[in-house]
Amino acid sequence: MNKTSGFIARISALLVLPFVAIPTRAAIASKPNIIVILADDLGAGELSGYGHASHQTPVLDRLGREGVRFETCFTPPVCHPTRYLLMTGQYGCHNGVYNFSGKRGGPERGDPRDNIAHHRTFGQILQEAGYATAVAGKWQLSGRQPTLIRECGFDEYCMWGYAQYYTDQDRPRVEAAGIDFVSRYWHPSIVRNGQWIPTTNDDYGEDLFTAFVCDFIQRKRNQPFFVYYPMCLPHSPWVSTPDTTRSAADKTKHSPGNLKANVEYIDKLVGRIVAQLEASGLRENTVLFFTGDNGTGGDGKSQATELGARVPMIVNGPGIVKRRGGSRELTDLSDVLPTIVELAGANLPRDRPIDGHSYADYLRGESERTREWIFAYQADRRILRTKRWLLEDNSPLHWGRLFDCGESRDGRGYVDATHSEDPAALAAKAFFNRLIEKLPAPVLDHEGPPNEDVIAARPTGRGKK
Repeated sequence: MNKTSGFIARISALLVLPFVAIPTRAAIASKPNIIVILADDLGAGELSGYGHASHQTPVLDRLGREGVRFETCFTPPVCHPTRYLLMTGQYGCHNGVYNFSGKRGGPERGDPRDNIAHHRTFGQILQEAGYATAVAGKWQLSGRQPTLIRECGFDEYCMWGYAQYYTDQDRPRVEAAGIDFVSRYWHPSIVRNGQWIPTTNDDYGEDLFTAFVCDFIQRKRNQPFFVYYPMCLPHSPWVSTPDTTRSAADKTKHSPGNLKANVEYIDKLVGRIVAQLEASGLRENTVLFFTGDNGTGGDGKSQATELGARVPMIVNGPGIVKRRGGSRELTDLSDVLPTIVELAGANLPRDRPIDGHSYADYLRGESERTREWIFAYQADRRILRTKRWLLEDNSPLHWGRLFDCGESRDGRGYVDATHSEDPAALAAKAFFNRLIEKLPAPVLDHEGPPNEDVIAARPTGRGKK
């Protein structure tokens, strides 16, 4: 028995599954299965399909070629507001989460808006539409036992477990087993459906999460399902993967050189999920989204620039999604909720604004456009993009910098047009100003750290206009 099957065997006895009426085959066909995978700290440029010269990601590259690979997808440059945005379809100006609680521009500690259970999530919407729902990986949101995660619309979960995710009875047992609550990779801290799952030094967290996802797919193959998989990879520490471990020390040694292996292991895990869909006969009727929560750690993350906000967005579903390959249409992560809700034939909430735009018709080949502009934010900083123009580092206290991107999407060849009097640049400024009025940011009493080092870290090739 291998480690993955052993993990499934160890936890299968813990499952208490509610009775669910199995819909007719016609009903199943009308509701596609949906999987959303969110990599942690992965900028778009880390994948070979987005131009990385040495990282090899053949599975994701193929999914992009055979589905849709959006060249420009934005998200907040740091993970906490991203997760709220993704799950609610609302920008920070509507869900109240611009940053981590207690940090610059973020909610005060104890603010109910920083409790994800106080929001309406995509898990709840699809669960109410008849979907079996599950989440695996990194939760990193509010909630405590016994309602942890389930209160957000997920029937089942298998998560990296912080200390507060355990019951009072389990915490001492976890510590006695030599498991560090902050361990997400080797000898990980795992909570499944409210139960502590013992692990060993040979268990790798991301393998266990992927095994859970594959097991859920197989068990729920006769009804529509929704899986949300916020990965731990490739967030630091960059330690060895099962493919690159040569000694016990490799499992705990952080090294920048391990980023390549971490990115490539993500690709391998996605391949396992695709293989499970094929083995279960579900590939044609499943739409898979793959994206990231912000720019790469140390290379964009927490910067109010396109480098911090641009993440991959790959959507694939052979029987549903038109084969487009690389797409120059725009999207941001607010669009995921309305898109999957439309694909599922469910209804959007009517009691709150939804900022995202569904692109389900674009995926199905029924239209050729998505949206005119996209948006990202962190604390008091805003980033806006059209196909040609980019506004970075805008705040209520300063306007930021405007770039004419031309046809480029990756920072190369951008021209600084901040002070340009060219009519096209002036029209772009006026357009962004109109948008800013509708996208308020916190007004803070100081500007925070200087941002010039952020701008200087951008790719070369920018000129002055």
